Amino acid sequence: MKITITTAALAGLLVVGSAADASAWTRYGVVRTWHGPYFVHGARGCAGGVCSWHRTVRGPYGGVWTRSGTIAHTGPGQYTYYGRAVGPYGGTITRSGTVVVAPRPYYY
Repeated sequence: MKITITTAALAGLLVVGSAADASAWTRYGVVRTWHGPYFVHGARGCAGGVCSWHRTVRGPYGGVWTRSGTIAHTGPGQYTYYGRAVGPYGGTITRSGTVVVAPRPYYY
């Protein structure tokens, strides 16, 4: 009986621990074209006011494209973001900045 209670308590803790990051996900897929298959892997998750994502695409001729980024809630109505894209030949594009969301005006 003690083993059953301990096992149930451990299972309960695992369920509660996994529910804390229920918004996280990972996806795999294949897109088939006349050039050949493109393999796609994507992941996204949030924790502590910061959300991040990552996507990788591997082409039929060995080229790899990646995109990743983060967005963080830094204050009331204020967010910072960073994004990066890397092409199959090493070309990189980055974007970053701050977004301030003004409160909605109150109308009667």
